[in-house]
Amino acid sequence: MRTLVLWDIDHTLINAGGLSGEIYAMVFSRLVGHPPEKIAPMAGRTDRAITTDTLRHHGIDPTPELMASFTASLAESFTARQDEFADRGHVLPGAHAALKALAARPDVIQSALTGNMKQIAVCKLTAFALIDFFDLEAGAYGMDGIERPPLVKLAQQRAARKYGEEFSASNTVLIGDTPHDVRAGHEGGAHVVAVATGATSAPALRLSGAEVVLTDLTDTPRVIQAILQA
Repeated sequence: MRTLVLWDIDHTLINAGGLSGEIYAMVFSRLVGHPPEKIAPMAGRTDRAITTDTLRHHGIDPTPELMASFTASLAESFTARQDEFADRGHVLPGAHAALKALAARPDVIQSALTGNMKQIAVCKLTAFALIDFFDLEAGAYGMDGIERPPLVKLAQQRAARKYGEEFSASNTVLIGDTPHDVRAGHEGGAHVVAVATGATSAPALRLSGAEVVLTDLTDTPRVIQAILQA
């Protein structure tokens, strides 16, 4: 029985160097006609939720037409600035080695469960030369829903269709850096390995209920053990 390993991206595997917020603000200005007062909180949230809340904060109804225009512009803008990510951001310590070690295992299917819409996930993973470690057809993304927990089941269903195997809480592991990731795993049906590489401290991640909390990804054998024995 193979294990489905679902990675969060931002602040778990990479630091995007602040570009995401800049691009959101640029797209808002282009479509609405003035700079945003603020962008909705981004950490651990889906692009659908971030876009919806940002528009509502400014008194704008997030109609399906406007959401489609906004998210299409986001995808286009991220792709256009893809080369900047490697210049301004970086892969977090240990992330490349952990991904490479898991990708070499025949008993692991490695994909993403991220708040990024799929086009943005592809952009970031490509920019940091990580994309070849992933089967992105088996993942779930930020336009698949407002909340993260249902994305776990969606990724399991996609993996099951592709591989002809059943994936449940017994053989699905989610790795992320926020309480949103922990909740997604617990409510969606996955074990959770939390890493304190974002804004949430290790004690706070433990309080949120993560089964395993790592300071970072630098100890590759420990990371692999935590994921496969979670």
